[in-house]
Amino acid sequence: QVQLVESGGGLVQPGGSLRLSCAASGFTLDYYSIGWFRQAPGKEREGVSCISSISTRYADSVKGRFTISRDDAKNTVYLQMNNLKPEDTAVYYCAATQGLFATIRRDEYDYWGQGTQVTVSS
Repeated sequence: QVQLVESGGGLVQPGGSLRLSCAASGFTLDYYSIGWFRQAPGKEREGVSCISSISTRYADSVKGRFTISRDDAKNTVYLQMNNLKPEDTAVYYCAATQGLFATIRRDEYDYWGQGTQVTVSS
């Protein structure tokens, strides 16, 4: 069955970097879009970035700081996060949906991981 497992979260100081990983199993990335979402306490889950074999997208709040990439051989998607800010603090989730044209709208995604905590604080 489809499984997504996130890793790489942690505590980092403002201006620091983290790389999140989303390991997928039960399907191959070729025909799926993978998205990264985040949810801060008391806020709704919001889209951060997504990737398919033909496109990548970013939320305005992370453009220029976050980079999404994929390693098809490892069936894994990464989110490199640089110049982190306290407002990036959240639980980060990866999600998957069939098709290559997904955006960062959470209602487009069918499968979700369990999330990984990212805390940006001095």
